[in-house]
Amino acid sequence: MAKTIIVSNRLPISVHWEEGQFTFLPSAGGLATGLKSLHDSGDVTWIGWPGRTFAPDEDTSEVTERLREEHLLPVYISAEDYEDFYEGFSNKTVWPLFHYFQQYTEYNARYWEVYQKVNQQFSQEVLRIAEPGDRIWVHDYQLMLLPQMIREQVPDTTIGFFLHIPFPSYEIFRTLPWRKEILWGIIGSDFVGFHTYDYVRHFLSALSRILELEHSLGRVQLPGRVVDVDALPMGIDYEKYENAVKEPETIAEVIKFRQQIGQEKIILSIDRLDYSKGILQRLEAFELFLDAYPEWQHRVSLIMVLVPSRAGVDQYQSLKTHIDETVGRINGKYNTIDWRPIYYFYRALDFHTLSALYYLSEVALVTPFRDGMNLVAKEYLASKIDKKGVLILSEMAGAAKELTGAVLVNPNDSHAIVEALHEALAMPVEEQKRRNEPMQKNLARYNVSHWAQTFLKSMEDTRQAVLQLREKYFSDPVQRRIFSDYQAANQRLLLLDYDGTLVNFVTDPLEAAPGEQVTTLVGQLAGDVGNQVVIISGRDRKFLNQWFGSLPVNLIAEHGVWRKERDGEWQQFGDLSQEWKPEINGLMETFVDRTANSFIENKDYSLAWHYRASDPELANIRVRELLDGLSKLIGRHQLQILEGSKVIEVKSQTINKGKAVRDWIGSQPQSRDFVLAIGDDQTDEDTFKALDRSAYTLKVGYRPTAARYHIASVKDVLALLAQLAGEPKLKMERARD
Repeated sequence: MAKTIIVSNRLPISVHWEEGQFTFLPSAGGLATGLKSLHDSGDVTWIGWPGRTFAPDEDTSEVTERLREEHLLPVYISAEDYEDFYEGFSNKTVWPLFHYFQQYTEYNARYWEVYQKVNQQFSQEVLRIAEPGDRIWVHDYQLMLLPQMIREQVPDTTIGFFLHIPFPSYEIFRTLPWRKEILWGIIGSDFVGFHTYDYVRHFLSALSRILELEHSLGRVQLPGRVVDVDALPMGIDYEKYENAVKEPETIAEVIKFRQQIGQEKIILSIDRLDYSKGILQRLEAFELFLDAYPEWQHRVSLIMVLVPSRAGVDQYQSLKTHIDETVGRINGKYNTIDWRPIYYFYRALDFHTLSALYYLSEVALVTPFRDGMNLVAKEYLASKIDKKGVLILSEMAGAAKELTGAVLVNPNDSHAIVEALHEALAMPVEEQKRRNEPMQKNLARYNVSHWAQTFLKSMEDTRQAVLQLREKYFSDPVQRRIFSDYQAANQRLLLLDYDGTLVNFVTDPLEAAPGEQVTTLVGQLAGDVGNQVVIISGRDRKFLNQWFGSLPVNLIAEHGVWRKERDGEWQQFGDLSQEWKPEINGLMETFVDRTANSFIENKDYSLAWHYRASDPELANIRVRELLDGLSKLIGRHQLQILEGSKVIEVKSQTINKGKAVRDWIGSQPQSRDFVLAIGDDQTDEDTFKALDRSAYTLKVGYRPTAARYHIASVKDVLALLAQLAGEPKLKMERARD
C-alpha cells in the first residue's frame, strides 16, 4: 500500500541527553506543529535530523528504536558536517541570500560540498523505505537537492517540495554559484509549492532564464513529465489557538501578567532572533513613538519576546548584543518607578504563556524586512476570541497577501510604524472587529490541515497528468510497431516539420542549417521508391530550396503557401494578398525598437517576429502587447496569428499545414498503407488533425497535442528516422525520468 513520507531538516521530536538518559521533546517551529496532525493521521513516516549530533562510536540504537515507535526515522549527521551543512550553507549562504541580505551571504565551496553530502544522506534514508507509488513530501531550503536525488533512484514515486522561506528575484538568485544545481534539485519534484505568488513568479523566472525551461500557467515541461508550481500559503491549527485561551493554564498566565503589568495597553513583539525580522528597527520605532506621542507614556508597554536562534552565526551574536543595548537604553531613558516601557524576554515561551500574551495584547507588532509567511501574525488573530486587537504587519511578510485587514507598513519606514502604532492604539473597538472577523474566518477555513491536504492533492493531480502524458509516450513497443509497419508497407508518406523537428532551435533562425547528417538521412529516406517524403515547414521557399532542393523530396513552404513536388517547380496555393503587410510590419517594427535582439522575418505571404535572443521577462510582456495590437488589425484582413517557439507569425487564415496536407494527399493518385507525421509546435497540430487515426503522428516535446504520441527531442526524431532508413549506427537515447 502506498505510504506518505515527510522529509524535513528536523524531526518533530528533538532528542536531548539529560542526567544520564535520553529525553524526547517536541521540536519548536511552525512546520513541526503544522504537520503533526498529518503525521498522526495514518500511514505517514517522517524522516529528519533528531536534534543533536552523535559521536561516531556513540550507540544510537535506543534513539532509533524510540523514534521508530513514533514513525520517525532519524538521519544521523556528524557534528562537523552538520555545522557546515546547517550553520554553513543553509544559514550563511541560502538564508541571507533568499532574504535579500547579500552582504551577509558567504559563498564557500566547502559548505556547498557538505550540503550535497548531507542531502545525499537524507536521500539514502528515504530510499531505504521508498517504493514506487509512494508520496514523498520534502520541506524547505536545507533539502533543495533532495527531490532530484530521489527521482533518479525511484522515478515512479510522487514527490512534492515546499519552500517555507521566500524565493528571491532572478537578479538576486543568479548570484548563487550553484544556482543550476539548486533549480534542477527542486524540479525533481512533481509539485513545487510556495507561500505567495511572488515567490512562484520569481522561481519560474529563474527556470526560464537560467535553465531555459518553458512554462505555461505554472506548468513546466520536462522530458517525459511535467512539474506544477503554485502558491499555497501555509495555515495554522486555528482551533488550537482559539481554544487555548479558554484553558485554565492560559487563564492563570493572563492573571499573572495583568498583576505584573497592571492595566497598561500591551504591544506584543515575538520573533526568533534573526536579522531578517527587523527587531532592532522595531525597537527604534517604538522609541520614536514614545517621543512623538508622549501621551502614551505610562499607558502602554512593549513586551518583546526573543527566541534564541543560530548562536553559531556571527551576525546573530552581534544582533543580540545590539538589541540588548537598545532595550537597556530605551528603558533607561523612560523607565519610572511605576512604569517600564519594554519587558524583554530572551527565551522560548511555553504554549500557554504564549497564548496568554496573544490574548492580552492590544497590538501585535510584526514587521520583518522579509519573511516567507510569518505564522505569529496568524496565531495572534486566532487567539483574539473577542475579536479585539490590532495586527500591524509588514508588507514584506508573506502573510500580508492574506491578512489584508491588518495595518500594513513598510518595515523600513520608521515614521510609518510610529503612525501605525498610534492608529492601532486609538482604533475603536468596532473598527477592530470589522477588520479581524473576515481574517479569522479565512484562517479558520484555510487552516494547516487544509493546506496539507491541498498540497497532497496537488501532488496527486500532477502525477495523474504525468501518467496521462505517458500513455502517449514514445515507448519501445511503439517504436517497434512503427518500424514493423514501415517495413511491411509498400507506399509510405513521411510528413516532416523542420525547426524543432529535424534541427534544434538556434538564436538566429537563418543559421539553423540542417547539416550533413540531416540532409543525408532525408536523402536516404526519399531515395526509397516506396517513400514520399514531404518537408512541411513555416520556412520560406528560398531556405528550403537551398538545403533540400537537390534531394528527391517534396517541399511545402510558409505553412502551405508554396508547394514543390520532387523535380518540379514551386506552385502557389490560392490567390493571396500582400496588401496587409505594411500595416502589420509597421506594428512589429515598434516592438523591434522596444525589444532588444528581436527581429522581423519577412516571407512572401507572412511576417514573423522572432524574440528567442531577447530578455525572456521583457519578451513575455512584449508578446502580450503585440498579440493585443495584432488582434485589432487581423480581422479586416482575414489573417491568422501563430504562436510558435519564441516567434509570433501573421499569415492568411486561409492557409495552414492541415489544408496543405489534405490538398497534397488529394492530389496524389496512389494509396498509402503507412503515414508518419512529426512536428513540434502549434502549426503542426493542423497536420495531425488532417490525418486519420491510422497515421502515426508524433509531437516533439510534451505540450498538449492531437498527435498520438510524444517524442522527447530532435535527437530522438533523427534516431527513429535513421532506423527507418536502415542506419543501425544511430540508436534511440530517449530522455527518461
